[in-house]
Amino acid sequence: MKKSNENELEDNHPKKRRFAMPDAFIIIFGIAFLSAIATYIVPAGSYEREEVGGITQAIPDSFSFTESNPTSLLDLFLAIQQGMIESGNIIFLIFMIGGAVAVLDASGAIDAGINALVRKTKGNTMLLIASVTTIFGIICTVGVASNAVIAFIPLGIGLAKALKLDAIAGVAIVYLGFYAGNTAGVLEPTILGVAQTIAELPLFSGLLLRLAVFIVLMAVTILYIVRYINKISKDPSLSLMGNTPFTISSDEDDARQANQSFTKKHVAVIFVFLIFIGIFLFGALRLGWSVNELSAIFIMMAIVVAAVDRITPNEFIRRFMNGAKAITYGALVVGIARAVIVVMQEGNIMDTIVYAALTPLESMGVGFGAMALYAFNLLFNLLVTSGTGQASIVMPLMVPLVDMLDITRQTGVLAMKLGDGITNIITPTSGVLMAVLAVGGVSWTRWFRFIYPLVLIWVGVGAIFMLLAVMIDYGPF
Repeated sequence: MKKSNENELEDNHPKKRRFAMPDAFIIIFGIAFLSAIATYIVPAGSYEREEVGGITQAIPDSFSFTESNPTSLLDLFLAIQQGMIESGNIIFLIFMIGGAVAVLDASGAIDAGINALVRKTKGNTMLLIASVTTIFGIICTVGVASNAVIAFIPLGIGLAKALKLDAIAGVAIVYLGFYAGNTAGVLEPTILGVAQTIAELPLFSGLLLRLAVFIVLMAVTILYIVRYINKISKDPSLSLMGNTPFTISSDEDDARQANQSFTKKHVAVIFVFLIFIGIFLFGALRLGWSVNELSAIFIMMAIVVAAVDRITPNEFIRRFMNGAKAITYGALVVGIARAVIVVMQEGNIMDTIVYAALTPLESMGVGFGAMALYAFNLLFNLLVTSGTGQASIVMPLMVPLVDMLDITRQTGVLAMKLGDGITNIITPTSGVLMAVLAVGGVSWTRWFRFIYPLVLIWVGVGAIFMLLAVMIDYGPF
C-alpha cells in the first residue's frame, strides 16, 4: 500500500526534464537572428577596396560610415535561401560524397582494407592513429587546401569502425590532424601566402617558429584523441554518440561485415579510390582545383567503383541516392550557416565591427597589443571562416597597426594565421566543418561537446607562441 502511494506521488510530480542542447539549426538560426538585430544597433560602414597583385584588399584609413540597411523579417528568411545559393558548391559536394561513399562502402573494400591494416600493425591502435593523424597534418601544412579534408573523412570513419570506436573518433583522427597542419601553415601557400604578400614579407619566411607550432599542436591533438579513444574503448557508454556510434550506414552493412577477407576485388576498388584522390590532389596543387572539381572526381570514382564491383546501373543509382539522402541534414546546415554571413554583409556591419575592434588597439603596448590582435582574429574567424577572406580583410589594416605598436609584421601574420585556424574546428559558420560532420554523420552539438576543451588548449598554445614571438622579436626570416 505504501509503495502504491509512493508511485502515485511520483505520477503527480513528474521529474523535471533535463536541459537538452538545442539542435544545430536552432543555434545557427539564433546567431542569424542576433546578427539581424545587430543591423539595427551597429552603424553601417565600409572600407574601400583595391586589387593589388590579384588580391582584393581593404584600404587602411578608408573607413567611412554608410547608409544603414537593417535586416527586415523577410530579409532574415531570404538570407537562408541566399545562404543555400552561395554555399551551393559545398552543399552539392556533400551530396555527391554521400552518394559516392555509399557505393564505395557497399563494396566492403574500405572495411576489409582497414581491417587488414589493423592486423598488419598487430593491434597497435595508438601508433596507427598517431601515424594517420600526423600524415594528414603534414599533407595540409605543406599546401593541400583545407577543404580537401572532406574527401578523406570516409577513411577516418572506416578506421573507427574497424577499431570499434565511434564517428566522432573517426572524424577527429582525420579532421583534427588536417587542421593542426592548417593552423600552423608551415609551407601553406594560399592563406599564409596572401597574408605574407600583404605584409610584404618573403613567402614562407618565419618557418621555424611555425614548425614548432605544428609539432606542439599535433602532439596535444594526438594525446587528446587517444585519451577519448581509450575512454570509449574501456566503456562504450561514455561515447558522445550515445547508443548509436555511427549514424550513417548502408543497407549492405551486414553483408559487408560477413565478408571481412581482403580480396582482389577490394584491392582494385581501393586502388581506384586512391587514383582518383591522387588526381584531385594533383589538380589542387597544380591546377587550382577546389570544391567543384572534387564533386566531379567523386562522381567519376563512384561510377568506376560500381563497374569494378559489377553492380547494375539501377543498383548503382539506388545506393548513390540512399547515401545522398542519409546526408541531407548536414548538407542543409551548411546553407543556413552561410545565412549568418549574408545578414551581416547585407546589413553593412562587417567592416564596422573590424573598425571598432582594431581602432582601440592603437594605444596598447607591445605585449597587450599582440595578444589583442590574436584574440581579435580568433573572434573574427567566427564571422569570416575563409582564411584568404580573413587575410584580405584584416591584414591590410593590421600592417600599419603593428608598425605603430612596434610589433613585427611576422608576428601580425602569426596572429592572423592562428586566429584563422583555431576557431575553424568549432564554429558552426564554417562550411568545411559542417560538411565534414555531415559526411561523418556527427551532429554539431555532439562535436561541440567533444571539441571545446581542445579548442581551449589550442588557444592556450597559440597565446604562448604569440608571447614567444613578441619576446624574440619574430622577424622576417
